Amino acid sequence: MDLISLPGLTSLPALTHPELVAPRVAAALADWPAAAGLAVVEIDPDLADTAAMSAAYDLPLSAGVNCVLVAGKREGEERIAACLVRADTRADVNHTVKRLLDVRKPSFLPMERAVAESEMEYGGITPVGLPGGWRLLLDARVVDVEVAVIGSGLRRSKLLLPGSLLAELPGAEVVEGLAG
Repeated sequence: MDLISLPGLTSLPALTHPELVAPRVAAALADWPAAAGLAVVEIDPDLADTAAMSAAYDLPLSAGVNCVLVAGKREGEERIAACLVRADTRADVNHTVKRLLDVRKPSFLPMERAVAESEMEYGGITPVGLPGGWRLLLDARVVDVEVAVIGSGLRRSKLLLPGSLLAELPGAEVVEGLAG
């Protein structure tokens, strides 16, 4: 399989460049058979936010896939989900995510907690290597992204992979209408 790439970015094999991903992400990549063709690209950490990166590197927003962490409670039990949506959409937290998690009031995980529990940097949180027990919800449109740009666990790099591979992550659930 050829290394995936995008114009303006230098692709390196993710498996042989663990210094460019968070330790938790490197461990997950090493255990994921589909990771062989994944690329990692170095970026300016000040451009880690999707809109800034898309503008600076002339990438369509539809290539960016954001990972947002949502939590809620039901009967004292907390439920957390990582929601993957294309950057040109927004997760439907108040309806679809609320229904899927079966919680009263879903909310975004506070930044400090998201960073601590994911063991990833804010602006680089990725679905690869998230804690067990968290649901992984993918908007169906993410699967159709030819080259998805996702976090690497660090602000200074991104992973490149076909969107269809995201559906192969452990526990991934493809959901129609997760984003609007």
